[in-house]
Amino acid sequence: MTDTSTTTATRRALVVRGGWDGHQPVEATELFIPFLIDNGFDVTIEDSPAIYADASFLATVDLIVQSNTMSTIETEEVAGLRTAVEKGTGFAGWHGGIADSYRNSSDYLQLVGGQFAAHPAKRPSERSADTADNDVRHTIRMTPAAADHPITRGIGDFELVTEQYWVLHDDYNDVLATTTQAAREGDPWTRPVTSPAIWTRRWGTGRIFVSTPGHRVEILEDARVRTIIERGLLWASR
Repeated sequence: MTDTSTTTATRRALVVRGGWDGHQPVEATELFIPFLIDNGFDVTIEDSPAIYADASFLATVDLIVQSNTMSTIETEEVAGLRTAVEKGTGFAGWHGGIADSYRNSSDYLQLVGGQFAAHPAKRPSERSADTADNDVRHTIRMTPAAADHPITRGIGDFELVTEQYWVLHDDYNDVLATTTQAAREGDPWTRPVTSPAIWTRRWGTGRIFVSTPGHRVEILEDARVRTIIERGLLWASR
């Protein structure tokens, strides 16, 4: 456990990071830790979800920021996370660090409200046999609810060139932005598919925030993406 306690902090944030290195869990979370400290949080850093089983510690946490892709979680850990959020601990994250974290747990998927399914790549004729094949130009389109929401107020539709998440989801989410996968010649799906790109969710007295944009640090540094995530962290916090 790493603790960045300060004498002026009034809230506690827990950063849980790890999993697939391609999402730069350390570098990505380090981008937001100074922001949390500047906004009055003590920050504790963990490299696995094992801390979620510690109910007494989680009771002191106002915000959990998770960046942990394609990992696993034990039954008592996800139960502890769900209980903490239900009692008011905020839960927030971006991209696969929250929307593709623990495929082995239906309880986790229900809590978050969306699960990564795919990020369709460029057309075969445009591919170069590297990870950039998954970077496609697409629009993050704000919903009507976004105009007056504190996370997205003042931010209009914008384009990114990065992974475009196709997300399996339910209608309990409060969706602030969407993105639509085109149905291209040669694709097995036959009509456009719209997925939530930014959403919030209430669980008990807790708040959940998810942004699917955030594949790597350079996307997180985009001014619009970074502003949305920073606001989302504060909105989710107890």
